This record gives sequence, structure tokens and C-alpha cells, in this order.
Amino acid sequence: MSERRHYVTDDGRYIVVDGRRWRATDPSVPEDLRDELVRELMRARRLIKNGDTSARARVHDAKTALGERGEPWWEATGDGVRARVAAGVDALLRAREGGPVLLGEAARIVGEAGWRSRLEAVRDVARSRRRSGDWDLPDGDGPDAEASSEELRILPGPEFDAGTGRA
Repeated sequence: MSERRHYVTDDGRYIVVDGRRWRATDPSVPEDLRDELVRELMRARRLIKNGDTSARARVHDAKTALGERGEPWWEATGDGVRARVAAGVDALLRAREGGPVLLGEAARIVGEAGWRSRLEAVRDVARSRRRSGDWDLPDGDGPDAEASSEELRILPGPEFDAGTGRA
């Protein structure tokens, strides 16, 4: 078997494997969350290999959360950030088998250094997904939750589908 040749481009945005260019993982995703998302990605890929085509949505969410799909992480806009937050929380909820995802963790996925500036966008996504029944916010999101907003827990809602993360 021949050895695969790969390298990262000088700007760090892409990896090139055997001459084919792929978007690199966003380097600002904290290592612990990146590892958890990569484990979820590998789990979903194994499910697909074993014939579960519904796991393609899981692969997509994990890759989007890592910044490898969707809007490029180096050109983040509000819509792109919200899409990554939603995908990231869905992937983590599945990886944690319904265990909570903290608002602060979701914000760190889309900007480790400036994660606090992302909290309101994360809160907006969480409110929207709660209205659709995909997520639950047992701690609430009223004025009392503002003081420790990064500790606000996101849990799967009654409409959360563990296969796709969506109703």
C-alpha cells in the first residue's frame, strides 16, 4: 500500500491529501471539544459503513461544528456562526447521549478567544431550537439566567432525533 502524502497550506485553512484540497478544522475549537466532535464524527462514519445512511446528518453536523463544512471559519458571519452552533450542539448532545451542553461550550466551538461575544448568538439559536422542540433549556433564559449565561444547560427536547438531531 502506498503512503498518503498530505500537508497543511501556509495559511492553515486547508489540508492537501494526495493532491486533493480539504478545509482544515477551525484551529480555535478548544482541544477537548474538538476531540469530542471528532469522536462523534468517527462514530457516525462507522454507522454509515455498517449501513445506517441516516447517520449522514451526524457526519454533516460534526464536520460543520469543526468548521470543515458550511461557511468558512475564517469568514464567519452571523448566519454561519448560528449554523455552526446548532450543528455543534446537536453533535455534542448525541455524543453525550443526551447529556447537557453548556451555553459557554457552544460559544467556544465558534470562537475560543472571543467566545463571550458569541453568547448572545448561541442564546438566540437555543431559544429558536427550544421553540421547535429540538432542545430544552431547563435553567430558563430569563433575566436570572443572564448572570451565569455560560452555565446555561442545553438538553435534547421532545422533538430531538438522536439520528439527525432534528425533528
